Amino acid sequence: MDVERQRIQDDLRGAVAGDVLCDEITSQLYASDASIYQMRPLGVVRPRSAADVATCVRYAKENHLTLHARGAGSGVAGEALGRGLILDFSSYMRRWQPFDEGARVRVQPGVTLAALNRELRRSRRMYGPDPATRSVTTMGGVMAVDASGSHFLRYGSARDTVLSMQVVTSEGEIVELNQHTPHDAGTPGRLAQGVRRVLDRNAAALEQLAMSGRQLRGGFRVDDCVDGDRIDFPKLLTGSEGTLALITEATLRTEPIPGHRGVALLFFHRLDAAARGAFAAVRHGVVACDLMDRRLLEIAREIEPLYEELIPREAEAMILVELQGDSLPELRDRMAALVDDLRDQSGLAFAAVTTVQQQERDMYWRLCRRVIPRVYRLKGHSRALPFVEDLLVPPATLPDVLTEIQAALQAEQTTAFLFAHAGHGQLHVRPFLDISGPEDQQRVRSLSQRISEVAWRHGGTLSGEHASGLSRSWLLPRQYGELWRAMPEIKRLFDPHNRLNPGKITGASLQQPHENLRPVEAQIELVSETAGERQPASNPAAEPDVVVPLEQKRLPVLQVWPAEESIDRATRQCNGCGRCRTTAPEQRQCPMFRVLPIEEASPRAKANLLRGVLTGELPSTDLASERGKEIADLCFNCHQCRLECPASVDIPKLVNEIKGQYVATNGLPLSDMLFCRLDTLARGMSRLPWLSNQLIRNRLSRWLLERMFGLSAARRLPPVANRTLLRYAARRKLTRPVRQSGPKVVYFMDYFTNYHDTSIGRAFIEVLLQNRIGVYVPPRQVYSGMSHIAAGDLKTARKLALQNVRLLADAVRQGHTIVATEPSAALCLRREYLNLVDDDDARLVAENSYEACRYLWDMHGRNELTLDFRPVSAAVAYHQPCHVRAIDDGQPGPLLMDLIPGLSVKPIQAGCSGMAGLWGLQKKNYRNSLRIGWPVISAMRSARVQIAASECTACRMQIEHGVDRPVVHPIKLLAYAYGRMPEVGELIL
Repeated sequence: MDVERQRIQDDLRGAVAGDVLCDEITSQLYASDASIYQMRPLGVVRPRSAADVATCVRYAKENHLTLHARGAGSGVAGEALGRGLILDFSSYMRRWQPFDEGARVRVQPGVTLAALNRELRRSRRMYGPDPATRSVTTMGGVMAVDASGSHFLRYGSARDTVLSMQVVTSEGEIVELNQHTPHDAGTPGRLAQGVRRVLDRNAAALEQLAMSGRQLRGGFRVDDCVDGDRIDFPKLLTGSEGTLALITEATLRTEPIPGHRGVALLFFHRLDAAARGAFAAVRHGVVACDLMDRRLLEIAREIEPLYEELIPREAEAMILVELQGDSLPELRDRMAALVDDLRDQSGLAFAAVTTVQQQERDMYWRLCRRVIPRVYRLKGHSRALPFVEDLLVPPATLPDVLTEIQAALQAEQTTAFLFAHAGHGQLHVRPFLDISGPEDQQRVRSLSQRISEVAWRHGGTLSGEHASGLSRSWLLPRQYGELWRAMPEIKRLFDPHNRLNPGKITGASLQQPHENLRPVEAQIELVSETAGERQPASNPAAEPDVVVPLEQKRLPVLQVWPAEESIDRATRQCNGCGRCRTTAPEQRQCPMFRVLPIEEASPRAKANLLRGVLTGELPSTDLASERGKEIADLCFNCHQCRLECPASVDIPKLVNEIKGQYVATNGLPLSDMLFCRLDTLARGMSRLPWLSNQLIRNRLSRWLLERMFGLSAARRLPPVANRTLLRYAARRKLTRPVRQSGPKVVYFMDYFTNYHDTSIGRAFIEVLLQNRIGVYVPPRQVYSGMSHIAAGDLKTARKLALQNVRLLADAVRQGHTIVATEPSAALCLRREYLNLVDDDDARLVAENSYEACRYLWDMHGRNELTLDFRPVSAAVAYHQPCHVRAIDDGQPGPLLMDLIPGLSVKPIQAGCSGMAGLWGLQKKNYRNSLRIGWPVISAMRSARVQIAASECTACRMQIEHGVDRPVVHPIKLLAYAYGRMPEVGELIL
């Protein structure tokens, strides 16, 4: 950290209650957002109160620093980026309070829009504007950019909802602003006087704008902030992008939840016909009308089989419309009339589907809301970039505008996808470009110019829904014409020293759209170390046998990164959209961010850290620093971000690389060394199990383990089995390959099943034998190594993987199928080993490995599973582990249990258990482990069942820790129903 950053950090840490972080790594994490830009700030402050914000403003004024407000960092115009201090409101300022039975609500800027609506739903209320990123975007961001969304026709934009604001001015004063006259006392009156003078000086330009009927978005909305002699400051400040004042609280108007909603999808042979259809649909009173072009429809078909069946192949465009009503019959009639008009009477649409059912309606809306982020899954260097995508044109002109935009794209020899809130003329255009190349960087500017001119020719405007930010502010002077003179005057009135988010909307020198682009190409040499060899990964001239210090511009890559999925391409694939910051209950990513809502805990932070090193923004030594380890340790390898990331970025693999770099340089910490050697420890303990179990239960020994190795004394450790599963298998002569014909399984054991709960392995063996399947338990197999992978000890993990891969590959060639009862072991076989071992054996093992419940359910699908179960009169609550989700998109566990007569299975959909393998056993993680798993524990406590079930050992330990109820592996219930493990009945009864 340089001297200036250190001084700022020391000064502010003594003055504010929130966090102050000015180190290079944190600055890199905040240098980008969901836009295509990057600007490294001096540091980051996460304020806890308006007083903290005021202190920062006064400090910035005294030290000539700039301030940049930030929420989720989900903006696509770079409006939250800057060279000064970032104020991140999303971590702590997240409180809200309803009034008038929810009709009004007071919010702080860090409140997430989706979280607010989840709470308002209890009062049958909602916040109307619905931007596409509402699952993560904060209310401060909603107001800063005047966000709207698909339902603009019904609810308008944010400025239509804000009743009053508490702000911190550029002088550091905390002021409540609503409607004020020039005669009011204090700062509100002074500002009202100033605004009035600006309006009077620009009266002619304002009158000309009113006569033209043109609606301007972007910039400062001086055209409709006057109500008689009163200045409506909330309307003026909403959409100002944090350039006039910093919002610390706001009172908002909410809306009642509609009684009934109906959705229709209409399909068209031509894009211009869809635009005309959208204009016609508005006459029917639709509250939303979204248009998608052919490219987005093709991507939608690839997402889900449901969309493949739903969307006709001949469709060149589609519009989704929604109607609302109090009466269901009346709503159905209106929808029928709309379809009749657009399909049967005018012939614009050739097909249509309608629904009023919530499940189908949500599925149709997902079609519009989830497709655009999925565009980033497309292979290749070109990406759909958001730099000119925010246009607002009169809806009647949309067909001509679309035609001219397509001509502009052709002139620039590029393609784009088109999405529109067509009912009110809001258009999103994202050209496919590769910003690593100089030609496409120039196209960013020329396309911005061409497409903006199309909008202006038709009476349109820029920044209709998103911010002007770094991408569009340079075009605003031309858009506003004579009225532009009012913008810098307003800026000087509120922020005379240009401290608040300079370079946005106004400025002496506004950046061009192709400046400050986010670097994406690796600038350091990447050298592969997999399979014990050094091979050049990015520079063919590198010497494979030269060991280069980490401090130099060369990075030894520790995992297998194929050319088509190189490490630099993986980091580039993260577009920074911020959807990994969601706290939606129906999603699981990211369990850690849900309890620690800081940027470092988000999955995208890991991609940004590694990309910063690869592009030369950070020295490679930062990956081996303590700060780098702190950030990497905020991921416990649950793989949920990989599943739910719109771009499918493999964050767990990136995190493993970061952790591996630290361990390769510094070695394993003592506590991690213990957890990675549990197999060796258990092997010794299993020789004297009675003594070992006494020590496990002894308070003094537990205290010593906590003090010396960080093993939480609050955790109840599993006892050591009297006889290992491997010894049991040897006695039953199962330790030799099966020579018989027919199906045969090689059982890959995990550490816990071998040394602690051997009944899981015995139950699985009994189930296989019941189904006449040969069983082979290799005596030379070693534990999976997942603990080493999670700790970053990739060298040891590779040795274990190689030993298991060679052994298991031979078994596969002899006709065996590999099955594991522990999900983390199955995940290692199917995925993690491929990151460590680059050969045909590893791929053979991955292709032939299954988790036990999936293997048995597939047998049932082939009518090969014996169904002679005896009835089990019990109710079971089932929790699906994260690692099962990571390797299986179904739910084979509860489906198998449903086959047992009399057994009632209740799935618990409450997210991650929070145990995360051995992570939750550590004292330093104990509190967060319980916070993450509390929804699961609460749901299990309230479930009226006799027993709980889960495939994962760690999940079962967490549930047993918080719930007074036995928890078993589903395989045990199957074995009991087969009559082969009667002792399981004691748990049920």
